[in-house]
Amino acid sequence: MTTTLNLDELADERLSARDKGLPARGFGLTVREFLDSDPRIGEFWTPIIALDDEAMRSNLAVMAEWSSARGLELMPHGKTTMAPALWQRQLDIGCTGITLATMGQVRTARSFGLQSIMLANSAVDARSLRYLAAELADPEFRFTCWVDSVATIDAMERALNGVELAQKVNVLVELGQDGGRTGARTIDEATDVARRAAASDVLRLAGVGGYEGSLGHDRSVHSMDAVRRYLERQVELHETLGALYDDGDIMVTAGGSAYFDVVADVYASAMPGDERTHWTLRSGAYITHDDGFYRGISPLDEAGTDVQNPLRSAMRGIARIVSRPEPGLALIDAGKRDFPFDEGLPIPRAHAAELGQPWRPLTGATITAMNDQHSYLALPKGSEAQDAAIGDVIALGLSHPCTAFDKWHYLPVVESAESDRVVDLVRTFF
Repeated sequence: MTTTLNLDELADERLSARDKGLPARGFGLTVREFLDSDPRIGEFWTPIIALDDEAMRSNLAVMAEWSSARGLELMPHGKTTMAPALWQRQLDIGCTGITLATMGQVRTARSFGLQSIMLANSAVDARSLRYLAAELADPEFRFTCWVDSVATIDAMERALNGVELAQKVNVLVELGQDGGRTGARTIDEATDVARRAAASDVLRLAGVGGYEGSLGHDRSVHSMDAVRRYLERQVELHETLGALYDDGDIMVTAGGSAYFDVVADVYASAMPGDERTHWTLRSGAYITHDDGFYRGISPLDEAGTDVQNPLRSAMRGIARIVSRPEPGLALIDAGKRDFPFDEGLPIPRAHAAELGQPWRPLTGATITAMNDQHSYLALPKGSEAQDAAIGDVIALGLSHPCTAFDKWHYLPVVESAESDRVVDLVRTFF
């Protein structure tokens, strides 16, 4: 049964001058009232990030169909967007829950009624664990977190000592890799952690988890081999722990947004005869995809050699030229506080004389550097925008959704890349 989140309060929030990028005529209106007024993207102030409704719907369908065809469940990483309205879209199309990264994010998600949560992290803060114990009184709430050491289990048990628990806390043993991030480094170490979890009075051993994305940053043979070897070790650990599992549901999970094809391939070899295990992907960036990092590494990008239904970039930065201090250079009114920059700088895609007017393709221009509130737009002689004027608007492809959403309270959603009609305002909670 699909969880329906409590989103009505978001529609009743009132817009104000404190909300970056929103048109002034919306101040004092509720979100519902504003959307009922048929807003257009041309009303918004620059800079802004606009989402593409048509592309997001396509991406949701593509990933749901791809995962289902391979026998995989999907609990997408909600920390990418921290937007309950987008989580609801993911749940509606078949996702079995939402993954989060911190207990603060868990608390936010629970405030909207999310009933299936994986914390892809350890939970050792005593205050947050006592909060969790109270939430577990809800018999419909399903929560799972990760442990990677006996010390982690000791800390959880100390925090929960004497606390009434309606259900044990499900834990996945996290397998790591030398030089990687968190996780027990060897199968022997992970097995010791699993034995300790299985013997706990407050925890339940519920499977194996891990993150392969830290082992590579491209689709080179070296990176792909490292990811595959890691995932094979993860499956080996799961098979090793068989005798320690109880009769309940078990989960094995991996899958950022870069190597989920390798995850599917390795998991496929272990699925036959293991019907009670939930083989679960956590890919989250797919809902908007991007024009940078994931465009270059995702197995479902349109650049792939065998991709019939590709993911499409569904987010676009929009900024305005505020200075032309010398030939070949323009400064735009967006910087590191507005657009992501950690996995590549924004990519100029189109320009127009005014926001809301038809976009014209822009080639040859590049963003060469970013400051807090400015970006440097190089306009070489002969480029299509070499004569761009102060006040012109630039549409930019962005790289890395996980550091795009966190810069915005509201993000307008346009009907499609060709439309200026705003059909939604996505509220984030960072």
